[in-house]
Amino acid sequence: MDDFSADHSPVDPSFDSVNAGAKGFNAGLIVLLVVVGILLVFLVGNYVLYMVAQKRLPPKKKKPVSKKKIKKERLKQGISAPGE
Repeated sequence: MDDFSADHSPVDPSFDSVNAGAKGFNAGLIVLLVVVGILLVFLVGNYVLYMVAQKRLPPKKKKPVSKKKIKKERLKQGISAPGE
C-alpha cells in the first residue's frame, strides 16, 4: 500500500484549483459578508434615526443676551448706550 500512488493524492481535494470554483462560497467570506452587512445596517439605521430626530425635535432655544453684553457690543461699534 503506497500512500503516494496515482489514485490517492496526498493533497486535500479542497485545495485543488480546478474544483475551487464549483465548491461554492468560503465560510470566511460568508462570515465577513454577514458582519459587514450588520455594520452597514447599523450605520444606515443610526443615520436615518438622526435625520428623523432632527426634523421632529424643536430647535434649541438661544441663550438670552445679557444687557451688559449688549452695552459692551454697542460701545465697540461706537454707539453710546441710551441714558448715558
